[in-house]
Amino acid sequence: MAEPVADIALIGLAVMGQNIILNMNDHGFVVCAYNRTVEKVDRFLANEAKGTKIVGAHSVKEMISKLKKPRRVMMLVKAGSAVDAFIDQLVPHLEAGDIIIDGGNSEYLDTIRRCKALDEKKILFVGSGVSGGEDGARYGPSLMPGGSPAAWSHIKPIFQGIAAKVGSEPCCDWVGENGAGHYVKMVHNGIEYGDMQLICETYHIMKTVLNMSNDEISEVFAEWNKGELDSFLIEITTDIMKFRDTDGTHLLDKIRDAAGQKGTGKWTAISALDQGMPVTLIGESVFARCLSSLKDERVIASKQLAGPTVSFQGDRKAFLEDLKQALYASKIISYTQGFMLMREAAKQFKWNLNYGGIALMWRGGCIIRSVFLGKIKEAFDKNHNLTNLLLDDFFKQAIQRAQDGWRRVVASAVTNGVPAPCLSTALSFYDGYRLEKLPANLIQAQRDYFGAHTYELLSNPGEFHHTNWTGHGGQISSSSYNA
Repeated sequence: MAEPVADIALIGLAVMGQNIILNMNDHGFVVCAYNRTVEKVDRFLANEAKGTKIVGAHSVKEMISKLKKPRRVMMLVKAGSAVDAFIDQLVPHLEAGDIIIDGGNSEYLDTIRRCKALDEKKILFVGSGVSGGEDGARYGPSLMPGGSPAAWSHIKPIFQGIAAKVGSEPCCDWVGENGAGHYVKMVHNGIEYGDMQLICETYHIMKTVLNMSNDEISEVFAEWNKGELDSFLIEITTDIMKFRDTDGTHLLDKIRDAAGQKGTGKWTAISALDQGMPVTLIGESVFARCLSSLKDERVIASKQLAGPTVSFQGDRKAFLEDLKQALYASKIISYTQGFMLMREAAKQFKWNLNYGGIALMWRGGCIIRSVFLGKIKEAFDKNHNLTNLLLDDFFKQAIQRAQDGWRRVVASAVTNGVPAPCLSTALSFYDGYRLEKLPANLIQAQRDYFGAHTYELLSNPGEFHHTNWTGHGGQISSSSYNA
């Protein structure tokens, strides 16, 4: 039998898979390429991989035979049953200490299950978030590996070799056990949903309230991208706004306003509800996509439901500065909520997450990469036990400076009938979080009135009381619970 030559195998030759293989090859690693449709392997070797050290395989057995030990097999296939099907094919050919890596957008609960099942067979499993799109995969993605800790030393040189770099620091580090890597990637994608929706609301306000042209909006985003809002998503928005179709008109205006989604934003919102964390901005961004998809209904409603006449009388330059501050402050809230969610999940699943490290992993390579993430890393480096980003001096002061303009923007959107669900929910969260007293005392009284659910007193938290509010109710209370 031929001597094993490959450092790692990669299953799945869609564009992400091909680009990661080429990236690994560039960094001196020998990769064995495999695909369920084996013709794709031959096509890849004859074209994109021609002249490289990349080798191919026409069966799982052949692929495994070409791997050095411990064998490392990475999958970039569709999340769900396809991942389980490949694991089932791989296991009979592997031995104790070999490593399976799932680089797809798998749900973290599936990764927890797979880790446990493979651990019983002494096979190491890694669930890794991979972000950065096609370009990132080819030239430097952000990688978020988690799973069996013993696997890390065997994949670290490859993963940190191919990852994006900020300075000399790779945007990749070990995240934590079992599903931690995929959980962090899920939150990354949820934040991505929020960032995209915030930018869309900002664009909508510029277009509707200020009556700006696409080219003018492009110029504003280009200017914003030079300061604290410097990010990949603002950068691409600048390009999209001014892009013209073959007939010379703006392509953006021809695109149907019904957004798709693959589920990671929804998973983040579901996890937030499960954890009892108020991740309101990501939730609203998912619902905004759902509302956009009701395009046919909206067309009918637009002819029947009236709103205010749009009227802007103020200083346009000053309002654009307000808009910039509103976008920045809302972005701070979105990341604040995302880190709150990760902290809560870490408690439940007993993960030891490095929040500064996560911010660094997102600082380059990934879709939400931005200058802003450097400030998050600094905040957690300064205080490892920081409970909330809003309590860090930098972010506290940034929100303080931004909030007057932020409030004016939200008020203007409301009075002009322009929906701004994420800009406004971010402000509501901020106002809720900063208040010592919220009206939830009335909710507790109502719950006790109709269902004897009990309440606590400010003077004695932890002790539950029930009141016979009507005089004809009993003194029996139901057991207290949190939902």
